[in-house]
Amino acid sequence: MRDNFIRCAAVSPDVTVADPLANELSIKAYMDEAAKNNVSVLVFPELCLTGYTCNDLFLQDTLLKNSLDAVIRLAEYTKDKNFIAFVGLPFMYGNCLYNVAAALCDGRIIGLIPKKNLPSYSEFYETRHFTPGFDECVNITVGNCSVPFGSKLLFACKDIPSLVIGAEICEDVWVPLPPSINHALAGATVIVNCSASDETVGKDRYRRDLISGQSARLISAYIYANAGEGESTQDLVFGGHNIIAENGTVLAESKRFKNGIIYGDTDLDRLKNERRRMTTFPNVSKDYTTVYFSLAIKDLSLNRFYNMTPFVPSSVEERELRCEEILSIQAMGLKKRLKHTGSKHAVIGISGGLDSTLALLVIVKAFDMLSIPRENIIAYTMPCFGTTDRTYNNACNLVAALHGTLKEVNIKNAVNIHFEDIGQDPDKHDITYENCQARERTQILMDGANLYNGMVIGTGDLSELALGWATYNGDHMSMYAVNSGIPKTLVRHLVRFYADTCNNDTLKNLLMDVLDTPVSPELLPPVDGKISQKTEDLVGPYELHDFFLYYILRFGFAPDKIYRIAKIAFKDVYDDAVILKWLKVFYRRFFSQQFKRSCLPDGPKVGSVAISPRGDLRMPSDACSRIWLDTIERM
Repeated sequence: MRDNFIRCAAVSPDVTVADPLANELSIKAYMDEAAKNNVSVLVFPELCLTGYTCNDLFLQDTLLKNSLDAVIRLAEYTKDKNFIAFVGLPFMYGNCLYNVAAALCDGRIIGLIPKKNLPSYSEFYETRHFTPGFDECVNITVGNCSVPFGSKLLFACKDIPSLVIGAEICEDVWVPLPPSINHALAGATVIVNCSASDETVGKDRYRRDLISGQSARLISAYIYANAGEGESTQDLVFGGHNIIAENGTVLAESKRFKNGIIYGDTDLDRLKNERRRMTTFPNVSKDYTTVYFSLAIKDLSLNRFYNMTPFVPSSVEERELRCEEILSIQAMGLKKRLKHTGSKHAVIGISGGLDSTLALLVIVKAFDMLSIPRENIIAYTMPCFGTTDRTYNNACNLVAALHGTLKEVNIKNAVNIHFEDIGQDPDKHDITYENCQARERTQILMDGANLYNGMVIGTGDLSELALGWATYNGDHMSMYAVNSGIPKTLVRHLVRFYADTCNNDTLKNLLMDVLDTPVSPELLPPVDGKISQKTEDLVGPYELHDFFLYYILRFGFAPDKIYRIAKIAFKDVYDDAVILKWLKVFYRRFFSQQFKRSCLPDGPKVGSVAISPRGDLRMPSDACSRIWLDTIERM
């Protein structure tokens, strides 16, 4: 519950048809289990106090009275349980019988929500017994308490402002305009559904897509509790298919045909921040009644998976599809720029490293789309003080394998002359020593583009730009930056995908060797012929920085929350002190280096995180990082 995480649970209890007392005991057992596991929102199935399959027994006073008595006792049982629970039952109001979900919290019934859409097709005939629910709330007496009753009810937690709950029942979510849409527009971040959806062939897949899709559409958590074993099998079978989803992601899903409870830890900050970012998500709270309840804040031990590489899908199949799509986006962006400018040549600096290799592959793909001869790709290798034989040979061989045109310009003499011109001691390996090389290379590329009437294609990636790990007006600058939307952790997979699908053993072997080469700008002299300057030793592991970048820009999380989830994601990789150290480095560099991002060249957006000053990141170059760094210091 700290950091706006809440634990949700969906239950398929053992049901005895037409026996509210037996069902009450079954529900209480799950309430006890939920309380022990720090659940905040607990959802039971539709009509679970009687069983959904009572049919005409719903017209019997004895059943209705016993189920009402049972829900009053269940409400009392929630005293000091520290959760809000939703339980389904039939409920008589006036002259009509309603299918309702009762909201129970801290010893009271705090609301009754009627089902609005009653199916009477195929195997369903609910209108035989029930009356469709109504929107506007009325206050009625249940037991000795006044209780709001109506569909337009929200339950807001006074202690966790982001926790606002709306409820609907089974069929309500299957219709074209579910009540949950209005609930979410009125402020609900969590939707609960007490359901009794029977099993037919293939229905589980549709149900899963429906619930995950609704959570994505509403930018909400969605807790779906379904009837299971114990319901009458006279004509139907219920599988207890429970689902907990969050903004399109299924956090937990039960195995069918087995009763039980599932848990999902929902991140309310993620939902809140996503809605805040999407300005097309309005506030519409017309005619809603809000009921307030309290929960004690506890430190929840999270049971939630965090991918160490959020930019990279875990599934091999999905990853391959993603890589193919990204390469197409990059190539299509470059194709349009080449066609628009009439350029028949592309100029690129090729180092034998990952980023320039990926950029070269993208150029090849764009040239093939435009039927431009590959020899019009002018690839410059520009060895200097830090170049190793391995990267030099890989650069040359890659250009040959891809049928581009290789140009070699050794820049040592030019850089030494420049050192002499500005008074730089060549034995002093400082930032001037490094940047002189980077800017000399950029000058050659820009002038080479003039020579060939072509375009300089940038190679820098998203992670480097986020950290400012680029020489201003050096490798920072180009005429079109194809990698500017690609984080470093994804660059590696794109190159590997190309290697695996190129059907060229020579090219594949070259790409695999590039993948095995340490990431380095190669601006300092090698030691014993090997790279001496490893980027990740200087700025930190890119897998950590990409993780930080994703949650900072995608969801706006605070440093302490990012630190908490990073410890979960990297628990077997880095100790806490290492994570904290590089988190501080990330914030310091991210703020101080914005001036480089404020004048980036054009480049295609690829994913949900981008840093173009014309698009996703409009940040002042002189913004102060103090409050973020102060938070880290307090940790």
